[in-house]
Amino acid sequence: MSDLHFPDLNFIVPNWPAPANVKALQTTRLGGVSLAPYASLNLGAHVGDDAIAVAKNRQLLSPYLPSEPVWVNQVHGVEVIDAAQSTCLQNADAAFTTQANVVCVTMTADCLPVLLCDKAGTVVAAVHAGWRGLCDGVIEAAVNKLPVEKSEILAWLGPAIGPDAFEVGEEVRQQFMQHDSHAEQAFKPHGDHKENQKWLCNMYLIAQQRLKNVGVTQIYGGSVNEDFCTYTDEARFFSFRRDNVTGRMASLIWLDN
Repeated sequence: MSDLHFPDLNFIVPNWPAPANVKALQTTRLGGVSLAPYASLNLGAHVGDDAIAVAKNRQLLSPYLPSEPVWVNQVHGVEVIDAAQSTCLQNADAAFTTQANVVCVTMTADCLPVLLCDKAGTVVAAVHAGWRGLCDGVIEAAVNKLPVEKSEILAWLGPAIGPDAFEVGEEVRQQFMQHDSHAEQAFKPHGDHKENQKWLCNMYLIAQQRLKNVGVTQIYGGSVNEDFCTYTDEARFFSFRRDNVTGRMASLIWLDN
């Protein structure tokens, strides 16, 4: 991972062996104009922040991007759209493109952002994997949309709530295990709840399992070779579970000319 300090912003640049024409940036909460509780680079227009502040924050990204990102209305589902053919604010939780200078984006504040590309640099995608979408197969849906062999795909897992902070109930654990029994490895008991057992959920591990199940084995970021946790790293990241009212970060990816 590398943090790039631009004149006003602080980006994380994914540390993965993507081809040179694949460009990607991960924003943090730093460098914007929003006031608390959205301080300061909130990019979410749906969280109650001042609309002018959000517009300014998005404008601050412009010098570093080839075009306006294709913002979507994320609904914790499995819909995948072609960003180059997108209408304004489609309901979707993943977007891909094979066209240069089309910016795919996902916004998060604990949910798992997943960026995808292929080794040849012909396609990229951004995926929003909250626990519901992750459970229901949004990662698999996105991978299956890419017009390349699965073995050619690289994945980068961005900042999400970490495995020592994401407490869930037994019903969530059961839903994941119904999809894949190996998901049991991603849960460890938390607290003394004999009648209402709680678990700590490792979304990074589940994402790795799901990617490998569909043939994607080159996986970077997350808890693989980074130390991301949106919940505990309050200085850098927004966290919905920690703060409830908070901003959103963006994971952006595109193909350069």
